[in-house]
Amino acid sequence: QVQLVESGGGSVQPGGSLRLSCAGSGLSLDAYAIAWFRQAPGKGREGVSCISSSDGSTDYADSVKGRFTISRDNAKNTVSLQLNALKPEDTAVYYCSADSLRSFCKYYRGDYSPDYWGQGTQVTVSS
Repeated sequence: QVQLVESGGGSVQPGGSLRLSCAGSGLSLDAYAIAWFRQAPGKGREGVSCISSSDGSTDYADSVKGRFTISRDNAKNTVSLQLNALKPEDTAVYYCSADSLRSFCKYYRGDYSPDYWGQGTQVTVSS
Protein backbone atom coordinates (compact mmCIF):
# COMPACT_ATOMS: atom_id res chain seq x y z
CA GLN A 1 0.00 0.00 0.00
CA VAL A 2 1.39 3.35 -1.06
CA GLN A 3 1.35 6.12 1.53
CA LEU A 4 2.78 9.59 1.83
CA VAL A 5 2.87 10.92 5.36
CA GLU A 6 3.60 14.56 6.13
CA SER A 7 4.90 15.79 9.47
CA GLY A 8 6.47 18.86 10.98
CA GLY A 9 3.61 21.32 10.85
CA GLY A 10 2.75 23.59 13.73
CA SER A 11 2.18 27.14 14.91
CA VAL A 12 4.90 29.77 14.68
CA GLN A 13 5.21 33.53 14.85
CA PRO A 14 5.91 35.59 11.74
CA GLY A 15 9.56 35.32 10.81
CA GLY A 16 9.81 31.84 12.27
CA SER A 17 10.79 28.56 10.64
CA LEU A 18 9.42 25.06 10.26
CA ARG A 19 10.67 21.95 8.53
CA LEU A 20 8.06 19.75 6.89
CA SER A 21 8.83 16.16 6.02
CA CYS A 22 7.15 13.79 3.58
CA ALA A 23 7.85 10.11 4.23
CA GLY A 24 7.13 7.47 1.65
CA SER A 25 5.79 4.00 2.37
CA GLY A 26 5.34 1.41 -0.35
CA LEU A 27 7.25 3.50 -2.89
CA SER A 28 10.77 4.81 -3.32
CA LEU A 29 10.51 8.56 -3.42
CA ASP A 30 13.72 8.91 -5.43
CA ALA A 31 11.86 7.40 -8.41
CA TYR A 32 9.19 10.10 -8.26
CA ALA A 33 8.98 13.82 -8.69
CA ILE A 34 7.77 15.24 -5.39
CA ALA A 35 5.76 18.41 -5.05
CA TRP A 36 4.45 20.32 -2.08
CA PHE A 37 1.09 22.04 -2.29
CA ARG A 38 -0.82 24.14 0.17
CA GLN A 39 -4.42 25.13 0.63
CA ALA A 40 -5.54 28.00 2.82
CA PRO A 41 -9.13 28.26 4.10
CA GLY A 42 -11.42 29.47 1.35
CA LYS A 43 -8.68 29.36 -1.28
CA GLY A 44 -7.69 27.00 -4.02
CA ARG A 45 -4.79 24.62 -3.99
CA GLU A 46 -1.40 26.20 -4.70
CA GLY A 47 1.68 24.40 -5.92
CA VAL A 48 4.54 25.59 -3.70
CA SER A 49 7.63 23.65 -4.70
CA CYS A 50 8.74 20.62 -6.67
CA ILE A 51 11.87 18.48 -6.98
CA SER A 52 12.43 16.30 -10.01
CA SER A 53 13.31 12.62 -9.99
CA SER A 54 15.77 12.84 -12.87
CA ASP A 55 18.30 15.52 -12.02
CA GLY A 56 17.14 16.91 -8.69
CA SER A 57 16.19 20.22 -10.22
CA THR A 58 13.79 22.30 -8.16
CA ASP A 59 11.01 24.77 -8.74
CA TYR A 60 9.36 27.28 -6.44
CA ALA A 61 6.30 29.48 -6.57
CA ASP A 62 7.20 33.16 -6.65
CA SER A 63 5.44 33.64 -3.30
CA VAL A 64 7.96 31.38 -1.51
CA LYS A 65 11.11 31.76 -3.60
CA GLY A 66 14.10 32.56 -1.42
CA ARG A 67 12.30 31.49 1.76
CA PHE A 68 11.44 27.80 1.19
CA THR A 69 13.86 25.02 0.25
CA ILE A 70 12.95 21.54 -0.96
CA SER A 71 15.38 18.64 -0.60
CA ARG A 72 15.61 14.85 -0.69
CA ASP A 73 17.05 12.34 1.76
CA ASN A 74 17.04 9.13 -0.24
CA ALA A 75 18.50 7.09 2.61
CA LYS A 76 15.47 7.95 4.73
CA ASN A 77 13.03 7.91 1.78
CA THR A 78 11.88 11.41 2.65
CA VAL A 79 11.52 14.80 1.01
CA SER A 80 11.66 17.89 3.19
CA LEU A 81 10.45 21.43 2.79
CA GLN A 82 12.29 24.00 4.91
CA LEU A 83 10.09 27.02 5.57
CA ASN A 84 11.94 30.17 6.67
CA ALA A 85 10.86 33.77 7.20
CA LEU A 86 7.27 32.63 7.52
CA LYS A 87 4.45 35.09 6.95
CA PRO A 88 0.80 34.96 8.04
CA GLU A 89 -0.15 34.37 4.40
CA ASP A 90 1.79 31.08 4.51
CA THR A 91 -0.90 29.69 6.83
CA ALA A 92 -2.40 26.64 5.14
CA VAL A 93 -2.58 22.87 5.12
CA TYR A 94 0.53 21.62 3.33
CA TYR A 95 0.39 18.44 1.27
CA CYS A 96 3.11 16.44 -0.41
CA SER A 97 2.51 14.55 -3.61
CA ALA A 98 4.37 12.11 -5.81
CA ASP A 99 4.20 11.56 -9.53
CA SER A 100 6.04 9.27 -11.94
CA LEU A 101 5.99 11.77 -14.82
CA ARG A 102 9.57 12.93 -15.37
CA SER A 103 8.39 16.40 -16.35
CA PHE A 104 5.93 16.70 -13.45
CA CYS A 105 7.68 19.76 -12.05
CA LYS A 106 6.78 21.63 -15.24
CA TYR A 107 3.07 20.97 -14.73
CA TYR A 108 2.44 20.71 -10.99
CA ARG A 109 1.22 24.30 -10.67
CA GLY A 110 -1.38 23.68 -13.38
CA ASP A 111 -4.38 21.38 -13.44
CA TYR A 112 -2.34 18.18 -13.56
CA SER A 113 -3.18 15.87 -10.67
CA PRO A 114 -0.32 13.78 -9.22
CA ASP A 115 -0.45 10.03 -8.66
CA TYR A 116 -0.28 10.10 -4.88
CA TRP A 117 -1.18 12.54 -2.09
CA GLY A 118 -0.44 12.73 1.59
CA GLN A 119 -3.01 13.64 4.21
CA GLY A 120 -1.62 17.09 4.93
CA THR A 121 -0.07 18.96 7.84
CA GLN A 122 -1.26 22.29 9.23
CA VAL A 123 1.02 25.31 9.26
CA THR A 124 -0.21 28.37 11.16
CA VAL A 125 1.72 31.63 11.21
CA SER A 126 0.34 34.13 13.68
CA SER A 127 1.48 36.59 16.30
